[in-house]
Amino acid sequence: MTRKITTRHPDAPLYLNNHRRPMTRRELIAQGFRTGAATIVGGSIFSLFANPRAAEAALSSDLLAMRDICGIASQGAGKIPFICFDLAGGANMAGSNVLVGQAGGQLDFISTAGYRKQGLPGNMPPAVGTGNFINSELGLAFHSDSQMLAGILEKLRVDNRPNVNGAVIPARSENDTGNNPHNPMYAINRAGADGSLVTLIGSRNSDSGGNSMSPAAHLNPEVRPTKVDNPGDVRGLVDVGDLVSLLNQQDTVSVMESIYRISNARLNRLSTGTSNEAVLKELVRCGYVKSADLADRFGDPSAIDPVADADIVGTNGIFSFAEFDRDGEFRKTASVMKLVVNGYAGAGTVTMGGYDYHTGDRFTGEARDLRAGRCIGACLEYAARKGVPIMIYVFSDGSVFSNGMVDDSAGGRGKLVWTGDDQQTAASFILVYNPGHRPVLIGGSATELAELSDEQRRHQQIGHMRPSGDVETASSPAANNVNLLVETLVLNYLALHGEQNRFGELFPGNGLGNSTMQDRLTAFQPICNSVISQPV
Repeated sequence: MTRKITTRHPDAPLYLNNHRRPMTRRELIAQGFRTGAATIVGGSIFSLFANPRAAEAALSSDLLAMRDICGIASQGAGKIPFICFDLAGGANMAGSNVLVGQAGGQLDFISTAGYRKQGLPGNMPPAVGTGNFINSELGLAFHSDSQMLAGILEKLRVDNRPNVNGAVIPARSENDTGNNPHNPMYAINRAGADGSLVTLIGSRNSDSGGNSMSPAAHLNPEVRPTKVDNPGDVRGLVDVGDLVSLLNQQDTVSVMESIYRISNARLNRLSTGTSNEAVLKELVRCGYVKSADLADRFGDPSAIDPVADADIVGTNGIFSFAEFDRDGEFRKTASVMKLVVNGYAGAGTVTMGGYDYHTGDRFTGEARDLRAGRCIGACLEYAARKGVPIMIYVFSDGSVFSNGMVDDSAGGRGKLVWTGDDQQTAASFILVYNPGHRPVLIGGSATELAELSDEQRRHQQIGHMRPSGDVETASSPAANNVNLLVETLVLNYLALHGEQNRFGELFPGNGLGNSTMQDRLTAFQPICNSVISQPV
């Protein structure tokens, strides 16, 4: 008897017979009973360099000098914007999406049985020479029928794809749990990322801002991520009071500057006779300067509103009005993009739920991978439109495997059904966009997959898999230790700035070995010198 197949909406929760009823917040997210309503993440200063804010009422020179003295960040810290996608539940990455090979790199193929375990039938494995089922438009090799790739390419324009490259890190992590210390936000902040409004942001009200935990050694309560769920909450990050509604923005800034000068004159005549007098006076002065600065940069509410940004929503926007209105994941991603790329936040996390998709079919996972890809592609495209670099990191708690059953439905397209959880097939991957040129892998100057040297191929895949399709746990420090996976990620973030030599100083006692070992764990040559205003 033919089994009845029920098509699920991408937001439908997953009822899995081999799982107990979800009880915790993380379990609810993983199976889609709670969506990641909106997540925002932080980025950098970059679009502000590329797009001067000519419409704003510039602060007077005396207040600009005080702003620097007070340490008020007007454009973030100048680091590469960073967004990570936390696909809660145990999403597939290897094989059916990003290709992961043996010790020789992505194209050092595993066995046919290994690809079957990763969800690819015998007639769909990647092949050398003919290019069958290999797509390297983004530098990183994907399976050509990857729905995650399809979503990325749907949102990322053809002329921007040659400026993207990536790396994959095969690494085990526990299935279906938020206890994996996957989240790199605090480590990225320690590497220098900061924002002009908030330091870190995330879609979940958790210490990490996402579904997975952050490594305990990296936690810093002073920069706990701010939760932002939708464009309304993005607008609510700044409140400049009622004065702007009574006056125009320029007049408001002028009034606040005058208040500062009057107050400063009074402070100069005031003497408290206490030892901390100078400190107290500076705190008061800086408070007035910050008020004027906020009115200068954010007196126009549309400055941070993703809905008001024609590059994000509209006729020529990344999202159409219709899809933006009907899909909360797109609204979430739009909020993230706006804050990250424009330097309002330093780094952040987008959590997407429902990736525990071993539902007895293949099409459920394919649909969810497609939507994740669209969100990833939207972030890349927005950075490209603003002329700034971006680093995107995609991870999940565990992964899945197939026992060989075929899904011949329209959504399954003859691929193999996800049967259950399997941490052995897990991997994470990085994508980097650089406005100047495609990021170059260490070990050569080639940027196209077919021309890469053997050394470049090994740097594009940090670690490797066994022929069986399982992670070789001795192939890298990250392969069997999630804490070291985060360290490997932040080492690569520093390397993009030409600052990998700071890794030992910033993370003393790390587990990545000496500089020679760290060089093997680094994928890319620098794309900027310390800050993005100094591109390589």
